[in-house]
Amino acid sequence: MTRKTVPSGVGNAVEVRGLVKHFGAVKAVDGVDLEVREGTVLGVLGPNGAGKTTLVRCLSTLLVPDAGTATVAGYDVVRQPRALRRKIGLTGQYASVDEKLSGWENLYMIGRLLDLSRKEARGRADELLERFSLTEAAKRPAAKYSGGMRRRLDLAASMIGRPAVLYLDEPTTGLDPRTRNEVWDEVQRMVRDGATVLLTTQYMEEAEQLAHELTVIDRGRVIAEGRVHELKAKVGGRTLQIRPALAGELDRMVGALAQAGLDGVGGATADHEEGVVNVPIISDEQLTSVVNVLGDRGFALAAINTHLPSLDEVFLALTGQKSSGSENGRDAARDQPYEEAAA
Repeated sequence: MTRKTVPSGVGNAVEVRGLVKHFGAVKAVDGVDLEVREGTVLGVLGPNGAGKTTLVRCLSTLLVPDAGTATVAGYDVVRQPRALRRKIGLTGQYASVDEKLSGWENLYMIGRLLDLSRKEARGRADELLERFSLTEAAKRPAAKYSGGMRRRLDLAASMIGRPAVLYLDEPTTGLDPRTRNEVWDEVQRMVRDGATVLLTTQYMEEAEQLAHELTVIDRGRVIAEGRVHELKAKVGGRTLQIRPALAGELDRMVGALAQAGLDGVGGATADHEEGVVNVPIISDEQLTSVVNVLGDRGFALAAINTHLPSLDEVFLALTGQKSSGSENGRDAARDQPYEEAAA
């Protein structure tokens, strides 16, 4: 996995304060605060119905929030929606291409609507069709595309204007692994070129692969935020795994740690199948204390490793629900199409 670094000394492309959106008595978004730094990817996680899609619709001017403020690419989402729409791209949960037009015509038309010159629109359409493996189908009506092809075309359409901020609402749901990797590559390419991405997803692998930072939403509220390793540390479960040079010393090592009675260190256990001693710890200081005790007792160590819970385990601990890549998930306002919401 490519190591992601958060750019230093940059401003925020997205700033949200106290955002609220309700549908009748249901608060789909309930006082959300978040920031997305320029040139980074913020992954927004949450169970079905958490309010992720409603949040994206508010930030992309498709819904007007009931309270709070939001600034995207320097524009207020409520007071300056027309200017903002020229700075953003959006891929919703359902492909929204014109089925009567060919794939190429769809991209060319959107490029022209975004004020690209004829030459620029043609070149950009050709470029994105190639990147998403759609060149052979370029002249075919979109109505004859498979579901995966339409999804790729929709993603290409959201990127054609090289938006400053790109919203991807569960962009790879239903895509095969190869196409999903193509989407990830294109997102990373755009971020390298300076774009900022707000990504909602229920694929934990996708979040780990793309996101610099994560925000977890449940019942319309932010319940956790930070980098992947920070969220893993928050839910606990950090385990020190020690492999002795002599496999027969596993039980002796466990006994030595029990006798030491280290403050805050959980009970050590021997995993004879893996050949390691597992020690639950919280801090780096405890890690050092464990290693020092074993060194003082004369144990030779072959390897030391720390294990954090998976992002799936973190998601479950924070929300009480398993992550899901289901295509049937619905947010509170998801039954309402994007076109209707924008009306």
